[in-house]
Amino acid sequence: MSITEWPSDERPREKLLLHGATALSDAELLAIFLRVGLPGKSAVDLARELLQHFGSLEALFAAQLADFDAISGVGSAKYAQLQAVLEMSRRALAEQLKVRDSFSNPTAVRDYLRLRLRGIAHEEFHALYLDTNYHLISAQTLFKGSLNETRVYPRELAKQAILHNAAAIIIAHNHPSGCAEPSSADILLTRQLQHALDLLEIKLIDHFIVAAHQVVSLAELGHL
Repeated sequence: MSITEWPSDERPREKLLLHGATALSDAELLAIFLRVGLPGKSAVDLARELLQHFGSLEALFAAQLADFDAISGVGSAKYAQLQAVLEMSRRALAEQLKVRDSFSNPTAVRDYLRLRLRGIAHEEFHALYLDTNYHLISAQTLFKGSLNETRVYPRELAKQAILHNAAAIIIAHNHPSGCAEPSSADILLTRQLQHALDLLEIKLIDHFIVAAHQVVSLAELGHL
């Protein structure tokens, strides 16, 4: 039975309009994105198969083009659409941080960093440059590394902070292993960067680690 033959209050699109997006399951939300299914298979059925194949929405978002091309009924067009949706989400959150106090809005910062860094197979180090009101000036990927290591140079971070005329900085990196617990090297690096920025009278507000569904704050753990 196709979705158009379902009772109207059970169709994902109508259900969303009636009850809001939070009332829908992952499969129902994905079905709205897919729009159509395959012969003999509704969009919801296809969505369930995709979630089962990838294991979660997060894994689906992190999938590569080759992963989509290997699945019948999805392919490069859906991959492009999904990447566009993700990028729009990142940009919308970045716009929020440009008009709001980032320091007093930690949820938006966490959501933004989760979208930027989760699912990446190698380590990346990002910096968020803030003005005197803690509004976002710019976000930058500073360093890229291997599966479990990124070389971070305090001089380069300091240089970029000055170029962006930043009064404060939030830094972040990911742990592809899925474990968000900071290592001794993470803690040492945080203190080195804080010292280098203090010499320039630039405040290091926080260092976040993104891993799987977690975003851990070193400031909250007492390391800043």
